[in-house]
Amino acid sequence: MPRRIALAYSGGLDTSAIIPWLKAPYGQDTEIIEFCGNVGQGDEELVGREDKAANSGAVDCRVAALRETFARDYVFPTLIGGPTYERRYLLGTSMARPILAKAHVEYAREVGADSLCHGCTGKGNDQVRFETTFAALAPDLEVIAPWRTWSMRSREELLQYLADRNIATTARATKIYSRDANLWHISHEGGAIEDPWAEPPADAWMTTTDPREAPSEHDDVTLTFERGRPVAVNHAPMAPHDLIEHLNAVAGPHGVGRVDIVENRVVGMKSRGLYETPGGTVIVEALLALEELCLDRDTMRLRETLALRFADLVYEGKWFCPVREAISAAAESIATKLEGDVVVRLYKGSATAIQRKRPHSLYAEDYSTFGEDEVYDQSHAEGFIRLFSLPSRIAAHNAAAAAQKANS
Repeated sequence: MPRRIALAYSGGLDTSAIIPWLKAPYGQDTEIIEFCGNVGQGDEELVGREDKAANSGAVDCRVAALRETFARDYVFPTLIGGPTYERRYLLGTSMARPILAKAHVEYAREVGADSLCHGCTGKGNDQVRFETTFAALAPDLEVIAPWRTWSMRSREELLQYLADRNIATTARATKIYSRDANLWHISHEGGAIEDPWAEPPADAWMTTTDPREAPSEHDDVTLTFERGRPVAVNHAPMAPHDLIEHLNAVAGPHGVGRVDIVENRVVGMKSRGLYETPGGTVIVEALLALEELCLDRDTMRLRETLALRFADLVYEGKWFCPVREAISAAAESIATKLEGDVVVRLYKGSATAIQRKRPHSLYAEDYSTFGEDEVYDQSHAEGFIRLFSLPSRIAAHNAAAAAQKANS
């Protein structure tokens, strides 16, 4: 029987109801210690978190500062590993879950908790991500998931549950969207978004301007990369988390980073989500442009192949597993070549790389020019083509011989 439970606390409706609910099956003497990680979701979600927790019946609450670690050790490694799930989603929520779950486990160990609890629903991806990390880092701790066991099934029931116990909440039954925010992005689900035939509601977007209302003048941003990681904007060095925040502020007003996607959840169902990733979209565009200069064709194909698997692993919450670590090692090796400057133009919802340079680039203008050059003898192409097309030539000869034999 759990006696001290470490609860992942968001301060929202679900986790506010979880605290009193836990007292019923496990007893009034059960201690609930709440944990919250600051991964850049904004002050609005974090201010007063400790007071909310105490008012809900928790004996303590910890808000851990994780922004810097999140950017350096999770966002940027994901960036070079392959940051796109199902062609468009830049994995904002997905890559935040491992660091939150890891910090949750560390706090539980610190306070001597014997159980871990989260407020994820039984339909979503996050339950998989959190519990996969728990299994890797704390298989000895019991995991409690109230949404999979309690009888409440709606927002209205949760509100009534709190009202019956005189527990204050800022949540309302009329809340339209379910949102998750961090340094990298913000996601929106629920309400009118659930209908894939419905146009994205204008009031859903929060950090990006409608491209139709964005400035008529473009903005050019120069990103400097070292080992596949952006280290400066317009030649001004920045720490990872500061760089992402800066690009969010620059790109958001231009309407950059909006995604409307119907994706395949880990649990098997499809869901529709709206994502805003302004700064991340700029970084990804710049990195792709740099790869074009720096990587040969075979290495590029390998990176693309590994990126598909890497994105799946991050989406599924398998950060702390051998195959993710192996792919990351390969990505780090490839990234040693990714250094240089890229200029990205922001205009009316688009982020487009327009200039790129790298010392010792694989792109050699002397070779690829359509003008006169002195480094490439075009007559050499004939022998190359004869060898390159040899399998086709052999197949054609065999087909002709078979046809002749059949007609004789």
